[in-house]
Amino acid sequence: MNSYSSGQNLFEKVKAIYLNRAEHIAGTEKKLKALLIKVNQKWQELSQNPTFAQVKFQIEIFIRMIKAHLSKKYAGLSNRSLGLIVLGLFYFALPTDLVPDFIPFVGYVDDITVLLAVFKSIQSDIEKFLDWEKNQDL
Repeated sequence: MNSYSSGQNLFEKVKAIYLNRAEHIAGTEKKLKALLIKVNQKWQELSQNPTFAQVKFQIEIFIRMIKAHLSKKYAGLSNRSLGLIVLGLFYFALPTDLVPDFIPFVGYVDDITVLLAVFKSIQSDIEKFLDWEKNQDL
């Protein structure tokens, strides 16, 4: 089994376990804001960690997408994409997920794999958001 298929297997497993909870969070503004606080706290702890350099771009986009959605400035986020972004960020913020974060070297690999899988699966929505965001600065 190659790393891509094992990453897909992990993503499918995470979706099976956590997607309902993520969708519940995505449906409530208060819970979405609380998730952003947890994600920001964890991101502050880990943003200088070289392991997370490869997902810095993705995490920051996900956070901006949710903030734009919450502020009602961006209406182009589908429920599916919102649910998957919340899934990725929820899993990232969870200290004891399928591979607990305190395990050296491998503790964060699953978080990164899930974040990258979410990013890839909603690529077209991300591109639309980035185009929208770019036009906001005009």
